[in-house]
Amino acid sequence: MRFSVIIPLYNKAPYVAKAIESVLSQTFADYELIIVDDGSKDDSAAIAAHVIEGHANCRLVRQENMGVSIARNKGVAASQGDYLCFLDADDWWDSRFLEEMSKLIEEFPEAGICGTNYMIVNESKHKTRIAEIGVEEGFKKGYVNFCQVYAKTMCMPLTSNTVAMPRVVFEEMGGFPKGIKLGEDFMLWIHIALKYKVAFLNKPLAYYNQDVDAKNRGIGKLYEPKDHWFWNVQDLEPYEKTNKDFKQMIDAFRVEGLYPYYISKEYHTAAKQELDKVDWEDQPKKKNKKYGFPLPLLRLQYRLKKIGSLIKQVLLYGKGNSN
Repeated sequence: MRFSVIIPLYNKAPYVAKAIESVLSQTFADYELIIVDDGSKDDSAAIAAHVIEGHANCRLVRQENMGVSIARNKGVAASQGDYLCFLDADDWWDSRFLEEMSKLIEEFPEAGICGTNYMIVNESKHKTRIAEIGVEEGFKKGYVNFCQVYAKTMCMPLTSNTVAMPRVVFEEMGGFPKGIKLGEDFMLWIHIALKYKVAFLNKPLAYYNQDVDAKNRGIGKLYEPKDHWFWNVQDLEPYEKTNKDFKQMIDAFRVEGLYPYYISKEYHTAAKQELDKVDWEDQPKKKNKKYGFPLPLLRLQYRLKKIGSLIKQVLLYGKGNSN
């Protein structure tokens, strides 16, 4: 079997049917679909079971709520395909996704992971745009330097909805890390990218749905360091001295991604310790200037922006979905 598609599912009743149907409509037929219900408390599992009824290549697996990493890993363990793909239950694929990924695999056989571009969808704001992946203008497909591409725009070139990887590579890496609540997929991608080539197709064949209730996404939340990927990649520290592209990427994340932690009272010290490692001469001047303002002023500015965002959430989705 060519592909095993894994969908982790937790409380996504309004969206899961569309995700599953996007798999069932693939133009490439050599695949199986494994849906892992992670202890959903809504009708997600029942909806999924109904949609895949009569499809011999689809299965629904259940487990108690144990998190997305364990759900994905369980799906892989229950699957048989030579290549693994993942799709979140609130996103969906273009019907040509597997067909195009199969071609990419054949054309770039040395890749330890393959990925494709994607659309960012916000239907409530009537906005759909192509993700601004940091590849060169006019780039169509080929091997890419993951660290360089990510650092250029800070837009993920690989996501949990846009990759295909050999099963043997996934197993070599030990699968998705358990216990990580933010960036568990990135942890896997970067470990693969530092050892293997990465092939990328600059064609949007997946859809990332931003309309999902914010409380069901990791965006905007501050996680404890033990739950955040950034504080759980100590094994990658040696690369900062030997791999300039990795150093540039990790510094870019420190500057961009740790800002909310830097201005928080609870995590300020932990964030500052990491920011002290940054080669600031290689960072944009506006970033240097941003961190140069007094901390109380930065906190006030961030708080006002957050209030504005909450007001927008109330206006768009109603008070019940804005918490």
